[in-house]
Amino acid sequence: MSEHGKITPNAPTIPLNDLSILDAGALLRAGTISAKDLAKDALARIGALDDKLNSFITLTTDRALADADAADADFANGIDKGPMQGIPYALKDIFNTAGIRTTCHSKLLQDHVPTSDCVVAEKLRSGGGVLIGKTATHEFAFGGPSFDLPFPPARNPWNPDHIPGGSSSGSGAAVAAGFVRMAMGSDTGGSIRGPAAYCGTVGLKPTYGLVSRRGVFPLSFTLDHAGPLSRSVDDTAATMQVIAGYDPLDPASADPGALDFLGGINDGIEGMKFAFPRHFFEDAEGVSDEVVSALDAAIVKLGELGATVDIVTLPDYELFNAAGRVILLSEAYAIHEADMKTRPLDYGRFTHARMAVGGLLSASDLMQALRVRRQLSISVNNTILGKYDAIIAASTLAPAGRFDEIDPETPPAWAIQTMPFNVTGNPAMSIPTGFSAQGLPLSMQIVGKPFADPTVLRIGKAYETAAGLMAHRPNITMAQAA
Repeated sequence: MSEHGKITPNAPTIPLNDLSILDAGALLRAGTISAKDLAKDALARIGALDDKLNSFITLTTDRALADADAADADFANGIDKGPMQGIPYALKDIFNTAGIRTTCHSKLLQDHVPTSDCVVAEKLRSGGGVLIGKTATHEFAFGGPSFDLPFPPARNPWNPDHIPGGSSSGSGAAVAAGFVRMAMGSDTGGSIRGPAAYCGTVGLKPTYGLVSRRGVFPLSFTLDHAGPLSRSVDDTAATMQVIAGYDPLDPASADPGALDFLGGINDGIEGMKFAFPRHFFEDAEGVSDEVVSALDAAIVKLGELGATVDIVTLPDYELFNAAGRVILLSEAYAIHEADMKTRPLDYGRFTHARMAVGGLLSASDLMQALRVRRQLSISVNNTILGKYDAIIAASTLAPAGRFDEIDPETPPAWAIQTMPFNVTGNPAMSIPTGFSAQGLPLSMQIVGKPFADPTVLRIGKAYETAAGLMAHRPNITMAQAA
């Protein structure tokens, strides 16, 4: 039996796509399966099923098989590069990959082929990972879901009539569908946690600066984070063990020293204290009774596991949201200003409409937002997290909406509550809490102190184990495709 799972090295009794990263690693190291087995299985599953979901823009078949051969050769020679060695993964298509197109899901970069990898791609490659492909996103991680772009929008594996969230939409869908155990996303206002919530996966926005963003196409320098979406908390921790670390060439990178994301993950939460700002969501516009009930039930479960949960008051949610939106829109427009002036018709309608607002904001608007951001960070980190180990909050206010609910003339505004922790930079993880009456995933956020990402994972693992929800998967099978 592996340390973190239930698979013995000599008995792979479940489908390859259901193996966790750590359990697959145990079997790889025992020689029971090969990295090529895993890569071929992933590619076959994508080939059979992704026409329904559109989660991938580019499949890197030759690269995947070469990566798998290299991982198998290293295992045969006793070379161990860490937990991602031999494991299939995907990258959101804003992560630069040398010799492989990186489109940002946009006409403007439809044929763009970078000459170098982003830092995250370098680390995963150096760690022996197997790149399966590049996943769909909202255009430039901002506008969508849209049907006027070169590639179709990704769809939700639980029900393809519903959105998978954004902007890391393809990553959320690919993980939920069992195409890969982990896919990288980016999060500027909730773009990891939203798709994780809507697709029933785990999604971690790490502490600001903990994972390098160098070589990831920017949306907002102040708010951008890179992080994983995965099938379980263990998978997330294994990924973080590889991708976290100081990058002196990323101006936002931080060096908190070496963090162990796996070491204490099974230690439980007895004696911990959590803050629960129920006022954030209980009367919010668009909130679902199912979301509220699932969150309240999760709080009860955390109490049963030995934690103390207190209802607390944070500054008004809309203050966080306003500060974040002004910063995001200002910086996004600054990044895209030249193309917005010279190639405006090459953007999708929704992206252009959102981006143009940034051109109307003033330097005074941005400075006020940055000032408020600092005040809000102090409130969260000193007033609340000075007393508590974590904050428990809503990720989304309702289950995933339907595509046919989107007004083709107006950029949609989905009811999510993730922006506050982009503003503050705290680590925040979305994790499933149950399912709606329609069978769509529900979720919550676990928010920690800066660089306490291992603690966030530890809390998530305790809840995930007790809740027993991870065995529930979308009804999308190879048998259906045959």
